[in-house]
Amino acid sequence: MTQRDATPSPGTGADRTHHDRAVPRPPGADRTEQDLRDALQALAGGVLPDPDAYRTARGTWLRRERRRRLVLTVLVAVVFALAVLIGLWVLNQAPADPGVIFSGNGSPSADGPSLPRLHP
Repeated sequence: MTQRDATPSPGTGADRTHHDRAVPRPPGADRTEQDLRDALQALAGGVLPDPDAYRTARGTWLRRERRRRLVLTVLVAVVFALAVLIGLWVLNQAPADPGVIFSGNGSPSADGPSLPRLHP
């Protein structure tokens, strides 16, 4: 017996309907329940599981997993290629004339005294 079977919904129990009056069962209700139970058991007994059901379901799952990984890999490659192309395009848009930093006037070393180097 489960918790759901032990605790009925509020107001649905036999002692809670119509101001604490029990609802009488129609005649033949027990027989109808037994007939339904027998019919459902016969129907359930005739259902046979497919012997390849697990293998088929696993194969379907593996195909979906491979497809998902392939789509993700292609998507990552496309995003990476797009980022590289945009970066190259932006770098190509730089002006061709020398800028302030690389004016060509002066030596490549710094113009003032350098800091002393520490030797270990």
